[in-house]
Amino acid sequence: MAKKSNPDPRKRGNPEEEPLLINETMLADNRLDFERGMSYFPPLTLMLITANIIVFLWQMATGALESKAAIIDAGALERTRILQGEVWRLVSPIFLHGSVDHLLGNCMALYVLGMACEHALGFKKAGIIYLISGLCGSLLSVLISPGPSVGASGAIFGLMGSIVVFLFRYQKTFFVRDRRIGLVIAAWGLYTLALGFLTPFVDNFAHIGGAIGGSIATLFQKSRFTVR
Repeated sequence: MAKKSNPDPRKRGNPEEEPLLINETMLADNRLDFERGMSYFPPLTLMLITANIIVFLWQMATGALESKAAIIDAGALERTRILQGEVWRLVSPIFLHGSVDHLLGNCMALYVLGMACEHALGFKKAGIIYLISGLCGSLLSVLISPGPSVGASGAIFGLMGSIVVFLFRYQKTFFVRDRRIGLVIAAWGLYTLALGFLTPFVDNFAHIGGAIGGSIATLFQKSRFTVR
């Protein structure tokens, strides 16, 4: 009597023999860990924080926080003065702050975002992004509002936009969890902008201008990572 042949294992419904669907996140490819090698002591970021603190101490010592006129004289962003030729006021407000809380909040955000941006682009390119962002924030602010306005937040929003654009632009270079950092930072920025529109005395146009400037400037900067 002829022996019965064994059925094809693929037809027996054995789950161990069924084909496994593979997606890109399961492949052992050459993606990079964005956070690997990130320094907790980014030199440019720490220099900028130090500069902000020194300038604030100077503000306190000279009475620049005592009145609106005093902070304008110290270098605040103010449309009339700029139209009179004091164009240096487009840069000086980036290093001025209105209170201790204002300074501390900006320095903490600058540390986190500066660390990431400096890690992604390097010392020089991150510095360019910061300066361009601050200038763009000042320009949009002075076009829409007469001022006065002070604070590093326009430049900081530029760093925020820069990181989001960088991680989106090189999304195939990094692990999925690293790419999601961009979404978290974008949500943080939108939430901060929403609070700004609900809070008096917040120069949200400087934030928006800085974010736009930093985002666009990053498109012209190359990653310091080896992009595969």
